[in-house]
Amino acid sequence: MTWHVGEDDLRAYARGELTPPVLWSADTHLAACGRCRAVLAEVSDPVALDAGWERLDAELDVPRPGFLESLLVRTGVADHTARLLAATPVLRRSWLGAVVAVLAITVFVSNAVRTAESPAMFLALAPLLPLAGVALSYGPALDPTYEMAVVSPTHGFRLLMIRTVPVLVMVLVLNGLATLALPSYGLRALGWLLPALALTATGLALTPRLGPVLAPSLVGGTWVALLVLTQRTTEGTLAPYTAAGQGVAAAVAALAAGLFYLGRDRFDSTPARTPFAGFHDGGTA
Repeated sequence: MTWHVGEDDLRAYARGELTPPVLWSADTHLAACGRCRAVLAEVSDPVALDAGWERLDAELDVPRPGFLESLLVRTGVADHTARLLAATPVLRRSWLGAVVAVLAITVFVSNAVRTAESPAMFLALAPLLPLAGVALSYGPALDPTYEMAVVSPTHGFRLLMIRTVPVLVMVLVLNGLATLALPSYGLRALGWLLPALALTATGLALTPRLGPVLAPSLVGGTWVALLVLTQRTTEGTLAPYTAAGQGVAAAVAALAAGLFYLGRDRFDSTPARTPFAGFHDGGTA
């Protein structure tokens, strides 16, 4: 090479003060010229150079956001919130695929074997899916991002809402789409909505006391036991789907939601068996 970057320009380059178009020429030349790189190393401030390498390492080590996280950020969701949402286990394709498969089989059976005025199998199963989705979103045994979630500088109740609302909405939407595949039953196929809200709200309200696994398991078991014990009323309808049963479900949903909100501070101060225990004052241990 017959041209090399001047020493003054190399000093300015090391300080980050070199401006285009000289900067562009220096970048291109340094990539191919060992002599100029050696001079640059001599004139560079070792501290500034080390800091630059550290910034480069940090940039290279930053995990690349996935499709869902990038989409959430583009829609205006904060970076840390988008990461917590994207890391929710039950928003992954495997869980969603399983839910879709279960609903598809249930709808098929309900349409193929119609022996009642309402799709009993679908109505028995649909309220459990939102409860299961919320339950599987938390706890060290089920959530691979549990440690990241509990140490995030976020109030426990807000963190719970960040993880619960998208899961609940997603499963309710899938249930709604499955309901559209049961047109012959009319509005009776929508009877699952109030029981689903009642079961989910009750599970969340009991979580601070019983933990993220036992609480929904107890609620789900109670629902199954209720269906088995009551079976069908004289009108040929599952008891929770009568007018009285729907009224009870609405009352339970409202009561459980109120208790859940009133006990929101327990998610930062309850015993270690709960999902956010031991992390007080917004996530600090």
